[in-house]
Amino acid sequence: MSKMEVKTSLLDNMIGVGDMVLLEPLSEETFIENLHKRFEHNEIYTYIGSVVISMNPYKSLPIFTADKVEEYRNRNFYELSPHMTHIVCLLTSLLYCVPEASKLVMSYVAAVCGKGQEVNKVKEQLLQSNPVLEAFGNAKTVRNDNSSRFGKYMDIEFDFKGDPLGGVISNYLLEKSRVVKQPRGERNFHVFYQLLSGASEDTLKKLKLDRDFSKYNYLSLDSATVNGLDDAANFRTVRNAMQIVGFMEDEVQSVLELVAAVLKLGNIEFKPESRVNGFDESRVKDKNDLKEMCELLGIEQSVLERAFSFRTVEAKMEKVSTTLNVAQAYYARDALAKNIYSRMFSWLVTRINESIKAQTKSRKKVMGVLDIYGFEIFEDNSFEQFIINYCNEKLQQIFIELTLREEQEEYVREGIEWTNIEYFNNAIICDLIENNQNGILAMLDEECLRPGTVTDETFLDKLNTVCAEHQHFESRLSKNSKFLTDHSLPHNCFRIQHYAGKVLYRVEGFVDKNNDLLYRDLSQAMYKANHSLMKLLFPEGNPAKVNLKRPPTAGFQFRASVGTLMKNLLTKNPNYIRCIKPNDKKAAQVFTDSLVCHQVRYLGLMENVRVRRAGYAFRQPYEPCLERYKMLCKQTWPHWKGPAREGVEVLLKDLEVPEDEFSYGRSKIFIRNPRTLFFLEERRRQCLEDLATLIQKIYRGWKCRTHFLLLKKSQVVVAAWYRRYAQQRKYQKIKSSSIVVQSFIRGWKARKILRELKYQKRCKEAVTTIAAYWHGTQARRELRRLKHVARSKHAVSIIWAGWQGTKARRELKQLKEEARRKHAVAVIWAYWLGLKVRREYRKFFRANAGKKIYEFTIQRIMQKYFLGLKNTMPSMSPIDKSWPARPYLFLEGTHQELRKIFHLWRCKKYRSQFTEEKKAIYEEKLEASEIFKGKKALYPSSVGQPFKGDYLEINKNPKYQKLNSVVDEKVLLADVVNKINRANGKGASRIFLLTKKNFVLADQKTGQVKASVPLPDLSSVSVSTQNDGFFALKLKEGTPSAAKGDFLLSSDRLIEIITKLHRTGAASAEREQISVDISDEFLVQFKQDKVCVKFIQAGPKNGNSVTCKRKNNRLLEVSVPSP
Repeated sequence: MSKMEVKTSLLDNMIGVGDMVLLEPLSEETFIENLHKRFEHNEIYTYIGSVVISMNPYKSLPIFTADKVEEYRNRNFYELSPHMTHIVCLLTSLLYCVPEASKLVMSYVAAVCGKGQEVNKVKEQLLQSNPVLEAFGNAKTVRNDNSSRFGKYMDIEFDFKGDPLGGVISNYLLEKSRVVKQPRGERNFHVFYQLLSGASEDTLKKLKLDRDFSKYNYLSLDSATVNGLDDAANFRTVRNAMQIVGFMEDEVQSVLELVAAVLKLGNIEFKPESRVNGFDESRVKDKNDLKEMCELLGIEQSVLERAFSFRTVEAKMEKVSTTLNVAQAYYARDALAKNIYSRMFSWLVTRINESIKAQTKSRKKVMGVLDIYGFEIFEDNSFEQFIINYCNEKLQQIFIELTLREEQEEYVREGIEWTNIEYFNNAIICDLIENNQNGILAMLDEECLRPGTVTDETFLDKLNTVCAEHQHFESRLSKNSKFLTDHSLPHNCFRIQHYAGKVLYRVEGFVDKNNDLLYRDLSQAMYKANHSLMKLLFPEGNPAKVNLKRPPTAGFQFRASVGTLMKNLLTKNPNYIRCIKPNDKKAAQVFTDSLVCHQVRYLGLMENVRVRRAGYAFRQPYEPCLERYKMLCKQTWPHWKGPAREGVEVLLKDLEVPEDEFSYGRSKIFIRNPRTLFFLEERRRQCLEDLATLIQKIYRGWKCRTHFLLLKKSQVVVAAWYRRYAQQRKYQKIKSSSIVVQSFIRGWKARKILRELKYQKRCKEAVTTIAAYWHGTQARRELRRLKHVARSKHAVSIIWAGWQGTKARRELKQLKEEARRKHAVAVIWAYWLGLKVRREYRKFFRANAGKKIYEFTIQRIMQKYFLGLKNTMPSMSPIDKSWPARPYLFLEGTHQELRKIFHLWRCKKYRSQFTEEKKAIYEEKLEASEIFKGKKALYPSSVGQPFKGDYLEINKNPKYQKLNSVVDEKVLLADVVNKINRANGKGASRIFLLTKKNFVLADQKTGQVKASVPLPDLSSVSVSTQNDGFFALKLKEGTPSAAKGDFLLSSDRLIEIITKLHRTGAASAEREQISVDISDEFLVQFKQDKVCVKFIQAGPKNGNSVTCKRKNNRLLEVSVPSP
């Protein structure tokens, strides 16, 4: 640290007390009050010696910035205010913390380590192992949205430079029961929700999954989504993290397939099936999920289905196969799901260790990070809470032991006398749980292994017998009479008084969860799978390696792993980060005293403070102590020349501190009571105030003297500058006056010259004007003379032109007369030549005369035919079928072909005159012809009637204004129809509206909409073949519009209505074309009943009107008069 750098201290500007060891007076109330006070000022870290208490602020604070990391780097413990990174800086062996704190520790280690491609790769792999393990091992609980449901111990290995080389992760007791069942308000492991939310549609299709959480029995729905957790984004983070850690793509796919298989496994349900022997056998209800799961894992469906129905028990050389009832099948299903997931999780940890382990075998330093579940007290505590709390009892035991050992070692190292410290030793509670003879876990294992009927009640009876006299065990049914009337203790529960308080455990499920039994048939079925991981996860399923030995219980396995962990921790030098939640609402600036008090108790923080304060509350090296307090003694201020210890001795002697309040160690001063330290701090504060006053006095004097000298110097400079300025102004004034006088003189001279120049100019202009007038007069005289000469010449030209014209006309007349004479001669000569030729070639002409005459005759006949046809052409109307008679038989083909060509041509000319509107009308008429021509007797009468469409003029008529506001689209047809009542066959007037998307039926009087049906819901239209207006609109079954049934209507404009319905349906590519059924008998659906509508020919006595009558509940008869 540079000399110019300002040092701060834990004791400077302290909010509350930064180290609880210095708290005075010490009680639970003052402890919590100090935490509250610091929490209100965003001071979330507090020390208990080398232990850090971390309060969750539930908001972002600027305490992990790059500047903050650099500030705490290479600083002594008490130099700065409490911070978690300070513990990491001092860390050489082991850190005990919770998940969020462990992630911050890892980030800090990555930030302060060296750089380089290999180092960065190792750091990134260590950091990215966290998201993977959190996804598969963390879940939302009622107290934490990201609660770790497994214990994790991670050794990070460093080289001599402090750069990370790799790491090794150990996991303890995954809460696998959460896979199949979650308490109310909690979720399953994160990975299930992340997969369904974040995976692509293609991935979900490959895994045979649906994105809807509600389709899976293993996923709780009341807390499926968590505020602040983006499962889709977290899934992408996990995929990226797995890639960085070193997972291959096929390994990632295999893991996802196992997760999907667990979800599918939870959907398999069973039903009982009676056998001949009277026992029930379980059978799979719906085999679709079973089939999809088997396809994912590559298992034969029949093998797994049999494993859920039968259980094979092997004893020596015998095999006995028994059937499983429904309850046993569900147990087997859940046991398989828990084993698949827990073994997959263990494989993930092993695979991560392969990627992050150190590649070099050189000597290295190791930092261990222990992230494990905290003490749990819920309303309903079961086997999981029991073993978690057992683990915390062991950790509390080692926590106190190592704290005492650390204190004792420091006292011995510093040469301070050590005195025994009284504290609560929870070894008696650990013995109650783990004793090999009569411990609770031992009795639970004994109960699980003994023959006969084993239940949770028999286990509780054994506990009541063996542990009745234990002072930390309580049960309603024990021999101890003081609990017989304790109504807070139910009959099926027992209570243990832990170091953190009393916890009530319900024995239901203890035996099953401890057994954790997986039937051998299921293990063998899993081993037969073609999946790449399943054989690795279920090695006991190998038929060649059948082991008849019963697998160890869950309690035994956990006790062994806890024992291994404790041995590992005892070889380390631990540091602790104790995390506290200020409230259950996860809200910032909210501090719940009762909740914090509960956590302080079960974390054993008061006991830790008492152990720390049992000897000396504060210790500090001599150098920083002397540097901090040297101003309190004249002999040490401002500089002490000798050793630091001697300076501290002089200082304390001068301050008259009692000798029993401190002791001198080899390198540190030990202060017994916090009040002594606060006394020194108060004296230091007063002294700093006096020093500050002295510094201010000297500074103010220096500042005033400096200011006076500056003013004096400034006055001299200002006077000199002012004199210079005055002379400059006087000179400028004289100069400006001279310039003004000069300018006036120059102006007078210029004006004088200007007057002379103007006079000369006026004289010149007068001479020019006179000359111009004279030249003008001369020019006009010359012009008049030239005009007279020109008129004389023009008269001569006109006379000459007249003479020339007369002469030319005479000559032309002569030329024409001569030409006529020459032409007459030429014509006579031509006739003469023709006569000679005809005489010469008369014999040749007679030989070809017949053919020539025939051709000439045919040519003349055709010419006459076409000229006659031109004059007798029919009209241009396409419906005019007249055509002139054929004059000659040989022209029959030509005559008919010309008639056809003419008809096509006049049709084209007729069509070219159509507007778009008229064209649409003819198209509708054409479509009506295709639908009804020759099929419906009413059709011929509709041909001559134009299709108007909007007969009610709904947009203009104010009567239908309300109805017009309801219909947003353009109305294609609006007319009044009769809706037929099935009860009596009578009709009620309704307004029928048709748009591009819907047809609407409304009351004719009020305009109120009675029914609005989307056209896609209309399946077909039925009409009769006779001369009536009845038609049925049939709706598709299952659509919302079909709830009230089909519509039976009648209208005089039936042809137009059905044609427009048919065209509207055909125009949309999104829906099917509406079919038209023409039959004299069809069915109509009225709500729940189908009614037959039958059309018959009426006799003369019925008149000319169409009548509809109800014959019975299933028949309506329509009488149509004969045509």
